[in-house]
Amino acid sequence: MERQKFGSRLGFILVSAGCAIGLGNVWKFPYLCGEYGGAAFILIYLAFLLLLGIPVLICEFSIGRGSGKSVATGFENLEPSGTRWHWMKWIGIIGCYLLMMFYTMVGGWMLYYCWRSIRGEFVQASTEEVANAFNSMLGNAGTLIFWTVLVCVLCFAVCAMGLKNGIEKVSKFMMVALLAIMVVLAIRSVTMEGAEVGLRFYLIPDFNKMVENGIGNVVFGALSQSFFTLSIGIGAMMIFGSYMPKDRALPGEAINITILDTSVALLAGFIIIPACFAFGIEPGAGPSLIFITLPNIFAQMAGGRVWSALFFLFLSFAALTTIIAVYENLIAMMSDLFGWERKKSVLFCLVSMLILSMPAVLGFNVLSGIAPLGEGSTIMDFEDFIVSNNLLPLGSLGYVLFCTRKNGWGWMNFQKEANTGMGLHFPAGLKWYVSWCVPVIIMIIYLKGYYDMFKGGSPLRLAFWMAVAICMLGYVIFSAAGKPKMQATKRGRK
Repeated sequence: MERQKFGSRLGFILVSAGCAIGLGNVWKFPYLCGEYGGAAFILIYLAFLLLLGIPVLICEFSIGRGSGKSVATGFENLEPSGTRWHWMKWIGIIGCYLLMMFYTMVGGWMLYYCWRSIRGEFVQASTEEVANAFNSMLGNAGTLIFWTVLVCVLCFAVCAMGLKNGIEKVSKFMMVALLAIMVVLAIRSVTMEGAEVGLRFYLIPDFNKMVENGIGNVVFGALSQSFFTLSIGIGAMMIFGSYMPKDRALPGEAINITILDTSVALLAGFIIIPACFAFGIEPGAGPSLIFITLPNIFAQMAGGRVWSALFFLFLSFAALTTIIAVYENLIAMMSDLFGWERKKSVLFCLVSMLILSMPAVLGFNVLSGIAPLGEGSTIMDFEDFIVSNNLLPLGSLGYVLFCTRKNGWGWMNFQKEANTGMGLHFPAGLKWYVSWCVPVIIMIIYLKGYYDMFKGGSPLRLAFWMAVAICMLGYVIFSAAGKPKMQATKRGRK
């Protein structure tokens, strides 16, 4: 079956950026900026994007374009005969399914709140009424199921139309609309009375706040955010590399996508932080900020119904572009694994996703008694933990090792693929840094993430989860430890 290709370079950039741009840009980035010293945090974050995020993204794109396949079979196409790099595919396959098992539901939340805003449900609503509206949504299984199914059907319908006529066209429209809406919202937010306090909070470095939170914590926070913001590690980006022609070198494209992703995160800060300060509210994080704090602000604003609808429309586009991109990855994986036609892959993935997304949906109501990570946690929290704290860093580690180790694809093959075409090339002088420093940084992020999450419990519980982390890390290292056979190897090493 002939591999699909993007219709334009802009299509590749916008679709890939749409995959990277997600709700984490809106929920987490503004909060971290405020907590960790504003502009000082942003500078550290940008530095780590350059030093860590972009090299890993280039590795993932290179494997995709070099193999012409998704993560499901990409390693088999490039690995030397006799090695175990193909074990890495399970991180990508499981990661993409798990991510969509809860992210599809969250996309439904956004559409539902956009609909509620259009209807004017939050106009002149009290703080208690806004809070109760969110809790009521989570407790109503029928509501959550309806909006989750709607998102699932809409996004797979786009994917069924193909890469050029469906995904590329729709993602272009949504990305342009998303950026336009964000600019309008940011202008409205920064021109509110009292917004200048929020702007100073957001843009002027506060080194005292950095010291209060601990310089190490601030640096690690910026490091972690820069790593997770690009959706690297589970093959979500690899598939778009496989659709990319050979006329452009990959480093420049990776930088363009990173700039677009970062611009959205920064714009989100301009929307949220000045608005919070204009109404005397400290910026928070997570669902309470999006579904309780901000609707309360809109309820107090002149024309709040319009601004609320625009805000949740922008959030819906941010969620849907990511969902469509990862759904495409699921479809491509099934086609690569089983040789299915696109229609069959779409139908299989649609049905499986409708079923697999239900535990997260029911985890807030019917199955709310299940707390996999301890009291107060939900099934969604557990799924997110597996993806964010495990599969993203472990997958990224595998990509970097595969592209730099002699028993893998190897540095020469990686650099040749990355630098094929016009544009910025990947410097040969970075070999030592990418081969050794980047893997060490990823392993530190991975293990510290586990430690920070479970250090508040008993020592026995911490020891158990750290042992789990080390075992999963061992899976990647063991996958990378195979020795190639002396005889003929696969085409990636020819």
